[in-house]
Amino acid sequence: MLPKNETEKGMVIMALAMLWIPGIDALAKLLTATHSPGQIALTRFLFQALLLFPIIPWRLRKGHARSMGPLHLQAMRGVLIAVTTLLFFAALRFMPLAEAISIFFVEPLILTLLSAIFLGESIGWRRVLGVLVGFAGALVIIRPSYEVFGLASLLPVCAACCFAAYLVLTRKLAASTDPIVMQFVAGLSGIVAMGIALVAGALFDIEVLAARMPDSGEWLLMAGLGIVATTGHLLVVQAFRLAPASLLAPFQYLEIISATLLGLLIFGHFPDGWTWVGIVTIVTSGLYVFHRERVRNREAAAFDAKVDNT
Repeated sequence: MLPKNETEKGMVIMALAMLWIPGIDALAKLLTATHSPGQIALTRFLFQALLLFPIIPWRLRKGHARSMGPLHLQAMRGVLIAVTTLLFFAALRFMPLAEAISIFFVEPLILTLLSAIFLGESIGWRRVLGVLVGFAGALVIIRPSYEVFGLASLLPVCAACCFAAYLVLTRKLAASTDPIVMQFVAGLSGIVAMGIALVAGALFDIEVLAARMPDSGEWLLMAGLGIVATTGHLLVVQAFRLAPASLLAPFQYLEIISATLLGLLIFGHFPDGWTWVGIVTIVTSGLYVFHRERVRNREAAAFDAKVDNT
């Protein structure tokens, strides 16, 4: 059983990661005006691998890579995040950032379910309630309409399914694998997966997998995307080393806060009143889950102390 304070630390790290990660999507949306989602996804993993490569020899010397877990699961994890990235970047071509992320937020529900099935995690009714309330807040933001729930809405939904599976594997492998090594392997797997996809795009003239040479300004945006993605997902891996996946699921709704702010500052998408109602609902759900976990930790500590004194 994880130490109580470690679980709370995992929740805090997850919250920080979720506020940081929408920067990936904002940079990707800027790039989709001139580049295909496939090429943007490839460069995202390329920069991730390049950033981590100088650190890997040091981690190996320190013995942090003694146990990497099954390599096929590590590779599968990389492919899943590559497919997630491609699908979500494609969605950003057709809809505003906040709306795309809101539709993507069926993912915590899927993650909660998968963590119970494949990881055997215990899910209490309060944790399920926190996820459902956060999801309700996301629905308030997108307010179903034909424009949003057209064919384009299937892209973030499919991305959500892939990302939930990616996080389940992250939780499974994080206990025995160094975070730096995990993300480096994921970067290499993503490069291979997207490289094959771009070759197929060139052979069969698939628009979302087309490629062209970026200019210097676009290279800077791609490098920034790689930096934000690498640091953000390192935080996610560390959070999943410390806390159960089902517990961390509601904190993913915090993404909508920075996504909404970035959409306003960069793209001029000003949130209306209902959007702010949804944001408050989402934040409240995450804080409630955090509060309940602290209460459980205090109760467990008090019980342990009572047992020790008897």
